[in-house]
Amino acid sequence: MIIDDNKKGYIHGISSDLKNEAHHIKRLLETKLWLQIVIGLVLGLAVGLAFGPDFNLVSHDMAATITDWLALPGNIFLQGLKMIMIPLVFSSIILGIVSNNSDFLKKMGGQLIVYFLFTTTVAISIGLILTTLISPGSFVDVGSSGIDTASIATTSSVSSRTVPEMIAGVVPSNPFAAMSSGEMLGIVIFSIITGLGLLSVTGDKFTATTNILKSVQEVSMRIVKWIMHLAPLAVFGLIAQVTSKIGISAFMGLGAYVLTVILGLFVLYLFYLLLIGIFSKIKVKNFMSYVRDAQLLAFSTSSSAAVMPLSLKTAEEKLKVRPSIAGFVIPIGATINMDGTALYQSVAAVFLAQVYGIELSLFAMLIIVVTTVAASVGAPSVPGVGIVVLAGILTSVGIPAAGIGLILGVDRILDMCRTSINVTGDLTACSFFNARAAKMLKEN
Repeated sequence: MIIDDNKKGYIHGISSDLKNEAHHIKRLLETKLWLQIVIGLVLGLAVGLAFGPDFNLVSHDMAATITDWLALPGNIFLQGLKMIMIPLVFSSIILGIVSNNSDFLKKMGGQLIVYFLFTTTVAISIGLILTTLISPGSFVDVGSSGIDTASIATTSSVSSRTVPEMIAGVVPSNPFAAMSSGEMLGIVIFSIITGLGLLSVTGDKFTATTNILKSVQEVSMRIVKWIMHLAPLAVFGLIAQVTSKIGISAFMGLGAYVLTVILGLFVLYLFYLLLIGIFSKIKVKNFMSYVRDAQLLAFSTSSSAAVMPLSLKTAEEKLKVRPSIAGFVIPIGATINMDGTALYQSVAAVFLAQVYGIELSLFAMLIIVVTTVAASVGAPSVPGVGIVVLAGILTSVGIPAAGIGLILGVDRILDMCRTSINVTGDLTACSFFNARAAKMLKEN
């Protein structure tokens, strides 16, 4: 069933309003916001190292106090992004759905799930293969690693959920409870169902509901504008705080692990470029240039949801993706398309197995794949969530979850890297399905 002409008149401006509200972000980038972020990153590393255990310019307690205050703008930045994430996701998904016809959604919806599951499985496989070949765990002595089990006490609750329970839990019994607790997958499912229900509504009720959602989306984008001004200070403070706690020695001791994750993410990036080269009309070189700003912001914030406004703008204006497709794929992808996170989790699981001398059978590897896919689909798109979900994956194959303390120190840096790949994967999916949609319309 195609959307009637009365509805078309009201949804015509949905994406244009979003692009207008995102224009400020573009101006910020044009005024060298990206350069300010890079400068903040470099200065944060320098300050963090100066206050860290390697130089000891001040006492440990004094360094912790100073860096806590330096990280205050960053924490406000992240809290603001989390605050606005739910209304932006809710409105964007519904408006993306009502901008399409139901037949198209039926075809694209099923293909989108298959696509996300396929790319996530590819990412996990890359991680497992590279970690098995490189064997970074052989470079670490667990006896002298100084694992801090207290720092991961909050992760124990994740392991109590089985894969079937995680799958069944994607449908929220109380959508308002899901919103209050930040369960993004439940919010996405509720938004999709609401959007499909709105397609069956006609007349003034459809118009009124659509206008309200457009207003919510516009207000959300305005708040994002304000938050974006804090980005350079946020990056400076957060990096300074993390680096002061880690020091150079921690990076050196886990160098093989860090390099394995980064190498895996690079291979996954090449896989995305291959998909673009085969299925999209966009030149690979141009795609790399177009997504650069979104990648940089993702690297700085470690949150796919935080980059969503810029991802939408990049998809529509640079990649020339249909607004209805971008508004549908980007919010969903930011929640369930966590390929970079899935790759990292598979590398971490095998790495810790190697550290503890645990031989993983082929069946154990399969369990890691299945568990990681399920966990990645249900993971919120906020900083640090990967380390929490990892505890459940480790428990499922008998690896001590206490080993997370070994990799916790370098997780922030890797979180930044894998989030950049997560966002790249969302934009790749947009280009892929934009090409699919063009083909479908041509055939019809």
